[in-house]
Amino acid sequence: MARREDPSIAILYEDESWTYREYVAECSAVANFLVGDGQASERGNDASSPFHIGVLLDNGPHFSVALGAASLCGAVVVGINPTRRGGELVRDVTHTQCQMILTESRYLELLEPVKQSNVSVMDLPEWSGELEAHRGKPAPDVEIDPAAPYLLLFTSGTTGQPKAAICSQQRIARIGGVIAQTHGLTSEDVCYQSMPMFHSNALMAGWSPCITTGATGAFRRKFSASSWLADVRKFGATYFNYVGKPLTYIMATPSRPDDADNPLRVVFGNEGAPHDLDRFAERFGVVAHDSYGSTEGGFGVSRTPDTPPGALGRGDDQTKIYDADTGLECPRAVFASDGSLLNATEATGEIVHLQAVSDFEGYWNNQEADVERTREGIYWSGDLGYMDSDGFVYFAGRNFDWLRVDGENFAAAPLERILVRHEDIDLAAVYAVPNSDVGDDVMAAVIHRPGAEFDPESFTAFLEAQSDLGTKWAPKYVRWAQDLPKTQTMKILKRVMRAERWEVEDEVWLRDGDSYRLLTAADIEAIRKAFEARNRLHLL
Repeated sequence: MARREDPSIAILYEDESWTYREYVAECSAVANFLVGDGQASERGNDASSPFHIGVLLDNGPHFSVALGAASLCGAVVVGINPTRRGGELVRDVTHTQCQMILTESRYLELLEPVKQSNVSVMDLPEWSGELEAHRGKPAPDVEIDPAAPYLLLFTSGTTGQPKAAICSQQRIARIGGVIAQTHGLTSEDVCYQSMPMFHSNALMAGWSPCITTGATGAFRRKFSASSWLADVRKFGATYFNYVGKPLTYIMATPSRPDDADNPLRVVFGNEGAPHDLDRFAERFGVVAHDSYGSTEGGFGVSRTPDTPPGALGRGDDQTKIYDADTGLECPRAVFASDGSLLNATEATGEIVHLQAVSDFEGYWNNQEADVERTREGIYWSGDLGYMDSDGFVYFAGRNFDWLRVDGENFAAAPLERILVRHEDIDLAAVYAVPNSDVGDDVMAAVIHRPGAEFDPESFTAFLEAQSDLGTKWAPKYVRWAQDLPKTQTMKILKRVMRAERWEVEDEVWLRDGDSYRLLTAADIEAIRKAFEARNRLHLL
């Protein structure tokens, strides 16, 4: 509320411009609507009866207003991922106990399976009418607990369904302040925000430092590599945050002699492909500060100028690699002269922090996952890695039941359930294999019915017909098999198959464009060369 009379620009979006005065007034109106229309009044100040708002919106003023309004009336924002479909989307909404949903008209069809009657559509004229009675009012007189849940952010884990990590107002404010201070952000900056706002990166590395400093937030509905530089110039953006592959996509656009003629001075994110970082700085005249962190906890790993190729960077002296089975620290990584890891089995373990448990605020309605994350007083990240003799951490993947594609986490189990609907598939095992740029590719190993042959056209049509197939879920590789590696208790050995990847005797089909074709020896060699060119050969 400190900026309720601030005439400086808070939001730039397409051809719109909002001052902080206008932004705060709209947040207050929406907060009063939520409380005054009985949405939150039943809860009052009773934290045992939380008021959860599902937000299914693209980036822009409406999402930012929803965040601001929730902060003023003590509501909890649940970021809904629009790439989720059908039963998986229903599960996300019901698990987080959303009592209402704020959305836009383009997503109404997606919400049909949810059967949620309390839906407000923020881009329709009726929405303005609903707010009219609340305009001009001060913020609701509600006592706010800064340590109470404010955001529920879906993230990866060890179970078959996404977990909703809790983030309080005080934590996101602290994170925003640290990022702003670290990178010297002030009210004079313009923060370009194109990462999806249901994701922790957009909120913690984008929205929070912008609001904290009173900077201008320049929003794009969805990230576009081809429009990125034009947007940066149009808005006068000085700060850009990213997660995953955006740098790769930007670097794939045609270069021009004047690319470095732009107002950017700070680029910050995580999971950028190492081979892109230096090229990005050279081309656009601004260094990308890449880091590794956890949505749930307060520790991170930061890249330094002496970070070796392929490494994430260094953490503090409490960042370790532990063997999850023994609870002991793993040996340091040993490399051959060509950079390949010689002791992968011994050196690879889970990235942990010995003192970050106090920063972990838990998962919504998932005590088992809370215990798993914080067992024995140690914060277990759920991510695999190894550490060299100089303390540099290397990322080795995620739990084998989770994948991260284009910056988004999702579980293998829902996709496995979809694949076995196919009339020729008896069993499906889905797992991550490394992508040559960054993150994972989806690989599905299936046991087909006797005599069945893989038909690329019908398989593609089958996937397209599945209404609950997430937009990132279509397998890049399909291993068509009569049997798969398994234990004596008939548990499929995903760890073995992940190590085998596509170099197996079974047929492997590669998604090429909109269909599939048989993977060849020439393809395998081309894949290897792509990893080598990007200094990621250690992942194979």
